[in-house]
Amino acid sequence: MRLIILSGLSGSGKSVALHMLEDLDYYCVDNLPAGLLDDFARVTLLIGDPAYANMAVGIDARNHPEDIYSVPETIKGLRAQGVACEIVFLQAEDNVLIKRYNESHRPHPLADEGHSLPEAIHMERELLGPLADNADLTLDTSRTSVHELRELVRARVHREARSQLSLLFQSFGFRHGLPGDSDFVFDARGLPNPYWDPELRALTGKDPAVVRFLDDSPVGQRFVTDLRSMLAHWIPQFESSNRQYLTVSVGCTGGYHRSVYVVEKLAAHFRELGREVLVRHNELK
Repeated sequence: MRLIILSGLSGSGKSVALHMLEDLDYYCVDNLPAGLLDDFARVTLLIGDPAYANMAVGIDARNHPEDIYSVPETIKGLRAQGVACEIVFLQAEDNVLIKRYNESHRPHPLADEGHSLPEAIHMERELLGPLADNADLTLDTSRTSVHELRELVRARVHREARSQLSLLFQSFGFRHGLPGDSDFVFDARGLPNPYWDPELRALTGKDPAVVRFLDDSPVGQRFVTDLRSMLAHWIPQFESSNRQYLTVSVGCTGGYHRSVYVVEKLAAHFRELGREVLVRHNELK
């Protein structure tokens, strides 16, 4: 039995994620009142009907605050009864959410005559804080297309008989801001920058010429070696605390060369060790 509690900020892609889970044969219910979560689980998951073996429930800001605060405790009780419960929380940067609302012309659920859109987004962050703080997986959709989000849900949320932690390595550019779903963040801006070589500038960290450039750098090799060693020590620590997901972000100035190179090196290393590894390059399209 598995129950996904899907929540997040309005405009961050909750509907897309829930529809993807429905396409993956989850029994999905959107906008369930949070106070009914325990009763809902008892009449579906806990009766043992195979039709309800995998379920996903959307919970949003249209709930009473006390009901939202009760969700983590409800999940703890369901886990004690053998239900595999996880909270998946979607978020995005404020400016991205504002842009999406302006383009869609839809009203924010917490916006009214007394609150502007930025104020409503802030209120929603506060209201959904208990779910964000207790999330097993956070997805930052600020630079994620609809198709990319669907693939992230398939790859990270949906799984069959997963026995180990899902490891995501992602590159990003500091000029665009930190990804909000990071567990570890590493700064690759101290490595030699291929950008200053005119022949490499238009390439990325996945291109052989850039790879050779950074392979020949002792600083670059030491950086990758140190990260491998550190993560090899800490990943089992996360697993021992029953974590299902770990996101490692590596940034450089633009997110095209050094961070991409490091992410590819780390991903290849941990794949060779038999780890379940996903790769995401936020600035490469």
